[in-house]
Amino acid sequence: MLAAGCVLWRPAPSGRGIEIALVYRPKYDDWSHPKGKLKRGESAEECAVREVLEETGQSCALGRRLPTAHYVANGRAKEVTYWSAEALGGTFEPGKEVTRLAWLPPDQARARLTQPRDRELLDALVG
Repeated sequence: MLAAGCVLWRPAPSGRGIEIALVYRPKYDDWSHPKGKLKRGESAEECAVREVLEETGQSCALGRRLPTAHYVANGRAKEVTYWSAEALGGTFEPGKEVTRLAWLPPDQARARLTQPRDRELLDALVG
């Protein structure tokens, strides 16, 4: 299954550093980066931007490619292409898939992420 997502960031309100957006998905009881399955005819880039908007309410500008994640979910191989993305603005609305959005400094985001592969993506962004 092909999917795409972003490590979404914005300048910290303090003016020092950045904050990372994490989404909470009650179905999986996890904190992760926004991501989702490609729709028919959709490019990975289009999917990543759409999923960020759907899950966080934020429009975004894609940055550099980050490592692609390969794993098995519910017995199916999954490949997720990721980008860094700067948040450009918007309003979060809780939904069925994502009920919470958290903006955290990188160290706090790293501690909250559920999956080690998501921490590796964050590390690739903030180095």
